[in-house]
Amino acid sequence: MKKIWLAVALASTLAACGSEAEAEKKEAVAEVEAPAAAEVAAPAGVQLETEVQKLSYGVGLMLGGQLRNDIGEIDLELLTKAIDTIYKDEEPLMTQEDVQVVMQAFQERKMEEQRQLMAKMAQEELEKGEAYLAENAKVEGVMVTESGLQYQVLTAAEGDKPFAEDTVKVHYRGTLIDGTEFDSSYSRNEPVSFPLNGVIAGWTEGLQLMNVGSKVRFVIPSDLAYGPGGAGQAIPPNATLVFEVELLEINPEEG
Repeated sequence: MKKIWLAVALASTLAACGSEAEAEKKEAVAEVEAPAAAEVAAPAGVQLETEVQKLSYGVGLMLGGQLRNDIGEIDLELLTKAIDTIYKDEEPLMTQEDVQVVMQAFQERKMEEQRQLMAKMAQEELEKGEAYLAENAKVEGVMVTESGLQYQVLTAAEGDKPFAEDTVKVHYRGTLIDGTEFDSSYSRNEPVSFPLNGVIAGWTEGLQLMNVGSKVRFVIPSDLAYGPGGAGQAIPPNATLVFEVELLEINPEEG
């Protein structure tokens, strides 16, 4: 039986370490798959005539893209030698235990690098947000609540104000402090309804300050938004958020 555990160990480590580069890997795979239906252009001296040759080269492209994204620097000569060892059913230079130790150390190092990167990003976002809040507080018409929430009435109205237990219907646009839009009901041309006590603290507090029919610009500190965890790819850790919100209805009728 071929000693396939080397390949299994590598695949397992790449799966564990590769989440931060998933988007790049998908792009790399897409670039390889795109020309599959057409004749593949090969470097000089490389033959891509048979299906095995094309498959081999395609697998190499995908593996190379994944390794470059997930691992970075690698000894290609030794990589080729290890693959050759498996296919020739030769005795590997490392035992299964050796491979597991190396892979675990690599995974732990990558995880620590990612943790440090996220911590640095979170600190930078926190500092940028604090500076933005300080400047925005000086703008005419901006009010600051005890919690640190900032709001500015863009369109005044005389309608009712909601309570935290109410459901509200709103139109809104959300951006980072650099203006990058991460969500907008206006773009979807569809307002949304939600229980006011089921959203981020900045919204729960802020919308209770609004009258039906009014439009308000909120600047929400990170501790009233998504905090150090952020939200997916769109909202970084410790991000200060900016929302323009239009309160349309309180407890809207379904349908």
